[in-house]
Amino acid sequence: MNDVLLPLGQVAAIGGAVALGPLIWWRQRSRSATPAGRLRALTALTLFLTFDLIVFGAFTRLSDSGLGCPDWPGCYSSASPVGARKHIEAAQTAMPTGPVTHGKAWIEMIHRYLASGVGLLILVMTVLSWRLKRHGGERAPSAWLPTLTFVWVCVQGAFGALTVTMKLFPAIVTLHLLFGMGLLMLLAWQHEAYEPRPLAVPPALRRAVLAVLVLTLVQVGLGGWVSTNYAVLACDEFPTCHGGQWWPQMDFGQGFQLWRELGQRADGSWLGFEALAAIHMAHRLGAAVVFAAILALAWALRRRAPGWAKLLLAAAGWQLASGLSNVVLDWPIVAALAHTAGAAVLLALLTTLFARLQKTSP
Repeated sequence: MNDVLLPLGQVAAIGGAVALGPLIWWRQRSRSATPAGRLRALTALTLFLTFDLIVFGAFTRLSDSGLGCPDWPGCYSSASPVGARKHIEAAQTAMPTGPVTHGKAWIEMIHRYLASGVGLLILVMTVLSWRLKRHGGERAPSAWLPTLTFVWVCVQGAFGALTVTMKLFPAIVTLHLLFGMGLLMLLAWQHEAYEPRPLAVPPALRRAVLAVLVLTLVQVGLGGWVSTNYAVLACDEFPTCHGGQWWPQMDFGQGFQLWRELGQRADGSWLGFEALAAIHMAHRLGAAVVFAAILALAWALRRRAPGWAKLLLAAAGWQLASGLSNVVLDWPIVAALAHTAGAAVLLALLTTLFARLQKTSP
């Protein structure tokens, strides 16, 4: 038990040190603001840092650093790779190109420190929200949304632990990504709650925004499934898939067996190329649907909210360009990170837009 509790406390303490800098900066910048204004500023800062955490999490996965420290919460029961250097050296000597190296261990642990820092910021937000609710009366924003956000980040941390202890189990890694995106969406919604700026649109358009948001979230899940199964290069051409084929041989049954080990089928045999092609093509087809939906939504918003229409088109264009770059440039890490960042921005934009539309009367 001490092998878990001691490094957990130490990692949490390092996360607290990471959060201290942003908290001091926020305190200085928002000193003259109202209590609600200070809370909104802290939410915006946490939203930005959560976005950074998502991108760094993608870097951790794409650099094959997810098992840089093969235990949790510490690194070989130490709070940092410094204390685990002998274990890391032994693992690196045994497998020089394996999952454990000094560089990968530091990437993995920095990700954990950043996650702990974000968790502490959300805890501070939750406490301040209840204080504001107690002193601000009924007119203060609800404190239940920050509370839900805090519970959410705790669950996200549990999935981060399972990602390591279950050795990059694809379903767990994909859920970890989706919970990270969900955390970003909760913070975006929460940020809007402190300064409502409603947009008057017909109810049908509000429903359309929600539909596009749901489609985008499903597409992000498909993208996570592509990444966690390393299916990006199953189709190395565009618009065709492989060898000039528009519709290659695919096995959707194998590809979308959700509960299985990495690279394996549910029965333990190796996953075939046809399964990887099915995963890739499902994401590619989903991208076409989402892109068309965003174009239609932007067209519908062009008169009532032209600024939002332009933002959505820009985000969709970024996703299209970065997604194509992953295929035609053989999955460079910069393009892959740009694609993850674009997905996060798109979800945050759609969530913010939906939150504003929800504040209007039919």
